[in-house]
Amino acid sequence: MGILANDLGAPDRSQGKLRFSLLYNKKQLELILTVTGALGLPRLEYSNTFVQVRLLSQATSSSSDLQHIVHEWQTQVVKTDSSPTFGDQFACTLQEADLTKSSIKLEVKCFDKYSRHIPLGEVRVALNTLKAFESMEFCRELQKATKDTVGEVLVSLKCLPISQRIEIGLLKVKTTFLCNNAEKRIYARIDVFCNLHKQKHQKSKPKTLASMTVFNETFFFHLPEPVVWDCAVLISIYEMHPKSRQLVGQAALGKGESDNTSDHWERMMRSIQQPVAKWHPLVI
Repeated sequence: MGILANDLGAPDRSQGKLRFSLLYNKKQLELILTVTGALGLPRLEYSNTFVQVRLLSQATSSSSDLQHIVHEWQTQVVKTDSSPTFGDQFACTLQEADLTKSSIKLEVKCFDKYSRHIPLGEVRVALNTLKAFESMEFCRELQKATKDTVGEVLVSLKCLPISQRIEIGLLKVKTTFLCNNAEKRIYARIDVFCNLHKQKHQKSKPKTLASMTVFNETFFFHLPEPVVWDCAVLISIYEMHPKSRQLVGQAALGKGESDNTSDHWERMMRSIQQPVAKWHPLVI
């Protein structure tokens, strides 16, 4: 079904190139990224484009693919141009020892005013290839955009066939923030899709961010008969800001999703009126 937000409307294959440069100043322990522009992007209707940049660090965890998002930036939006020029520069402090476990992900996106940005492709560079005090220029082919695992969410599912409802329990969320801030607050948004019909979403209460944030909340959604139809659940975790929100990660589960999440759905169907809990990866 593919209900993760950025999957909707994404092209089957990527085309185009991205030009950028990287410089590591060993004396000042500073990483400088300049996003120059893109070449040969697909011509889409209203194809205003920008580049979302994430500095990623390998998490010290038993899961080798778990990533920290150390920094996140975004270029200006350039209107309707298959070869846009950006010229944006970003800088951050980065210890030399962290270069070996860090990488830069640059994702070219088609801008949408409702934040349903369409990924056109991505480029990744491992920072262990950088040379001190030497600017490295890149012109890389865009690859198909992929997700990064940034945490996990413990979810319980319970099928209630008599009332034609499903009970979704949001139990715990693990995140990979490098440091926890007592002022950071997160909440969850629960969306349910059935036969491509989206039900009215529900939200959790805000919680203070921790490496393990406990929610222990339940949400009820109506489902038609039979429940085994093409249904899926999307759990989105957001960090709260005074005038905005920032997506921390998403987990998609249900019939038609990956084998891991489909298994959870099938176990729920075999355990009528009994909750079935399972950890699912949070991706972004």
